Amino acid sequence: MLKTSDWTALQKDLEQKYGLQGESPDFFDHDALVIDFSHLDEKEPLQDLVPLLKVLRSCNLLPVAVRGANPQWIQAALAIGLVEAPTEIHRAKPVVPPVEIKSVVSEFVQEIPRSNTMVVDKPLRSGQKIYAKGSDLVILAMVNPGAEVVADGNIHVYAPLRGKAMAGARGNTQARIFSLCMEPELISIAGVYRTSETPLLPDVHGKAAQVRLSNDGQEKLLFEALKT
Repeated sequence: MLKTSDWTALQKDLEQKYGLQGESPDFFDHDALVIDFSHLDEKEPLQDLVPLLKVLRSCNLLPVAVRGANPQWIQAALAIGLVEAPTEIHRAKPVVPPVEIKSVVSEFVQEIPRSNTMVVDKPLRSGQKIYAKGSDLVILAMVNPGAEVVADGNIHVYAPLRGKAMAGARGNTQARIFSLCMEPELISIAGVYRTSETPLLPDVHGKAAQVRLSNDGQEKLLFEALKT
């Protein structure tokens, strides 16, 4: 979601995180992207979108559509080959299978979805990266400094977390990160991140703790000790 029209600042931030020399150069794998302008001021002056598309593609993203923009931005996007995506996504209603009705009891059969969880039971060394695409990630051994763990859902580390951990990688703001020993180099949830340059409080650092986003719309990471 765009929160600035300063392409230079945006390029610097994206390249620092996902560029060839950035923190996670292989984070995206030519994923399709809808550019959301809804957080920009409607009176934001029109700018050339080509530099924005260039930096997105350099990070292995494929911009295909825009939404939430004023008519000028929409026309500019259409002119360079993007399409307009609906502001709201309407999901089709599921087809309900016929219910077998018996003389006394109506029997309803509900399929329980399979849990989407990746489990790793070996320590992760510096330079190793694990990505749980579309699922939670459970790690039963240490995440050493220089290692990187990423998940679209939650991340559970039942050991010291001393590398980088990024949950909600595809924008899930409800994702959380748990560790029995919270000592990360970098923590990120839905793109909101904090590095070890900002020290953790003593009641969290090296302790069992969780990380989540605040629910007040401020997009602030909250570090909370766990009661063990």
